Amino acid sequence: MNKILRILAAIAVFGLWGLVPASAQNPVVVELFTSEGCSSCPPADAILVQLGRQPAESGRDLILLGEHVDYWNYIGWTDRFSSAQFSQRQSDYARSFHLGSVYTPQMVIDGHLQFTGNEASEVHRKIDDAAKEPKPAQVLLQWAGNGRLHVTVQSHAALQARVLLAVTEDGLSTEVGGGENGGQTLHHAAVVRQLRELGSTGKNGFDTAVDVPIHPDWNPAQLKVAVLVQDSGHGRILGAAQLPYRQ
Repeated sequence: MNKILRILAAIAVFGLWGLVPASAQNPVVVELFTSEGCSSCPPADAILVQLGRQPAESGRDLILLGEHVDYWNYIGWTDRFSSAQFSQRQSDYARSFHLGSVYTPQMVIDGHLQFTGNEASEVHRKIDDAAKEPKPAQVLLQWAGNGRLHVTVQSHAALQARVLLAVTEDGLSTEVGGGENGGQTLHHAAVVRQLRELGSTGKNGFDTAVDVPIHPDWNPAQLKVAVLVQDSGHGRILGAAQLPYRQ
């Protein structure tokens, strides 16, 4: 009887409050730095779309981030999803990886493994390898009754990490009118619409509630909200979780 009561209590907690523990499947964070003005990027964009369509029963818990850089905009096409913020994030990674320069398409897995992201077999292999490495932080996400997102980060050890919130949108496409991909229709998944820092972890973890406003041009049905815990020094992703946007 006690066992049954414990099960019912767990269902009540997770069912009513919607808490999502990152430790449940040890999610792998896949970042793609891409551009609609880069001729070698469409295959990598297609891989990200394919990853976003994988069935839930695949056993892999992926958090995808498509970050469109702005430094290709000068060659005849301005990527409407591009941002200097993503170019800067990629540059920060380049310094961490001791790279001589940035490039596209670049995939970064869990903040510590980078490679050219246009070969599907290599992408899948590296994701499978990353999924075997447990993350030290648990991220709990909950939509509160007032529409705010409650974020909690827990860890058995003290972490020096930044807590980031990303809003991504699936199902986007562009008819490119110029540049290296002129005449093509490009399809995108997990386009990062917003990326902001919520704060830093302390000796007691991290706990806050935030508003997640969206732009009128975004499709709420295609949005996800992800929270990343990223090492302040080397950039490794220490924990992560994701929820569909609450309409």
